[in-house]
Amino acid sequence: MSANNDSGDISRHKNTNLSGADQAGDGATVSTSADSHVEKPLFSNMSFEELRQANEQFIKERNWHQFHSPRNVLFAMVGEVGELAEIFQWKGEVSEGLPELSPAEREHVGQEVSDILIYLLDFATRCKIDLPAAVVRKMAANAKKYPVDKAYGKANKYTDYQ
Repeated sequence: MSANNDSGDISRHKNTNLSGADQAGDGATVSTSADSHVEKPLFSNMSFEELRQANEQFIKERNWHQFHSPRNVLFAMVGEVGELAEIFQWKGEVSEGLPELSPAEREHVGQEVSDILIYLLDFATRCKIDLPAAVVRKMAANAKKYPVDKAYGKANKYTDYQ
């Protein structure tokens, strides 16, 4: 798979400023908010489209399309969310980076998050939704519902800012 194929890749929207952050040419995120910092990329350069195609091939090789209706995929994804929640059950609050979890638990979190993403991509495929484009539209809508000057540092519902 080529990382240069950007059809469906959210990185093609890197110049769209929806969150107060701009993409630097090296792939690092440079924050333009009051707490300026430089953040290294967390994810690989594999596009959603490349992941979707790899998953489609996996499903095709096993003749599983017959089982992958939107409803079935949705229920499978909900089950995986439950499995992820189970890892955190009874843990109390955990910190960013999950230092409270053992290496095996962090690996398990990665597996469950991967299952959720795989099913989410499959669900979007079955529903014919361009997921990266939908995310960009949703982020733009959220930016209007939660204007920085009113929502900064607050966790209120958007109706409180109207």
